[in-house]
Amino acid sequence: MSNQTDTVTESPADVVRGLYDALGKGDVPGVLAKLDADVIVDEPNQLPYGGVHQGREVFVQSILGAMMGYADVAITDAEVFEGPAGVVGTLTGTLTAHTTGENFPLTMVEIHQVEDGTVRKIDVYTKNPHELAAFYARAGAGTR
Repeated sequence: MSNQTDTVTESPADVVRGLYDALGKGDVPGVLAKLDADVIVDEPNQLPYGGVHQGREVFVQSILGAMMGYADVAITDAEVFEGPAGVVGTLTGTLTAHTTGENFPLTMVEIHQVEDGTVRKIDVYTKNPHELAAFYARAGAGTR
């Protein structure tokens, strides 16, 4: 009789798919489970939550908290591509401002570094960071 157990290791692409699945469901514990404790997330500087952030809790407070503080986030599509340089994810969706109801189409490309089953680093690129920043400014001011 053997005491060995088979362990199934997720591919880096599967880790990112799990992250996006949890994000799309609003499952914060699920998001945290896919992030390394010291994850580094680099967001476009134009955004209210822009800059380099380190740590899971900082990610939740500074990025998710800011995004969801201004708007409801609905992810409509997520694709994941794995290559030798890492995992690239594309996200599309809609932001709906809490204050005005304005809808904003969201398009992002993210480059993920995945090690030992967690995301260690995310470089985030938005299609239109200046327009996104203006949306957040309008949402924060309660104007269109």
